[in-house]
Amino acid sequence: MGDLEEVSQHVQDRISSLRRTLDLSVIDFPQNKMKKLGQEIFALEKLLEDFERCVDHQRDQLTVLKELEASLHKDLEDVSHMKENIPAHMPKKEAPAPAREAVVKAGDAADVQPPQQEQVKKSSRTFIRQMDFITVAEFDSIPLYMRGRVSYDQLNAAVQGINTSVTAKYKILHQPIRSLNNHSRKLQQRFKEQETKDTKGQFFVVEDDIREFSQVKVDKRFQGILNMLRHCQRIRELRGGGLTRFLLL
Repeated sequence: MGDLEEVSQHVQDRISSLRRTLDLSVIDFPQNKMKKLGQEIFALEKLLEDFERCVDHQRDQLTVLKELEASLHKDLEDVSHMKENIPAHMPKKEAPAPAREAVVKAGDAADVQPPQQEQVKKSSRTFIRQMDFITVAEFDSIPLYMRGRVSYDQLNAAVQGINTSVTAKYKILHQPIRSLNNHSRKLQQRFKEQETKDTKGQFFVVEDDIREFSQVKVDKRFQGILNMLRHCQRIRELRGGGLTRFLLL
């Protein structure tokens, strides 16, 4: 911008000088003065060309700045939208188990192996599967007729409720019966009676478990939510003995 102002001021000065010269043109100029006047006009023409180039350059810069402003405004809108629409339940990936190098001497192998086997057995017994939350992309893939009026947050709230029920159920199942109160003992007995050969090694709940351990309403809308969870391959149903079991996938 400084270059443009400088050229503009220079052009104005030259024009003023020529104007004064032309005002004096009523007087007979010597030939050398007329030649100098022609040189001034030629120089002024060159300055005007430089001025036009500066104007074009500034116009190009203004166009680039306007495009940059529009791009930044769009980025700001996107960031604001993401900030205002962060899902209440974010999908989580389990962190990989840290690699450990076990350096065991041959003579100590027999002593080390039994505790390792006991630890693996204990871990497999206490592990409780959790259902992954539904991602935005998965939610958008659910057909509208199946989705109905259920929102993304409501669907994941149901996922949270089912996970809560699964965790509470299998914590009771994993506890020794002598450590349970009367109500929990009855629940543990009921859980065991509901298991079949097809549920071996699987984690599942029934509607009574969801009513018992969560705030989720088991109503007509919940049946629609179950359909959506089946569509997203989070659960599958296993019927038998007058019960519908919801197995976590």
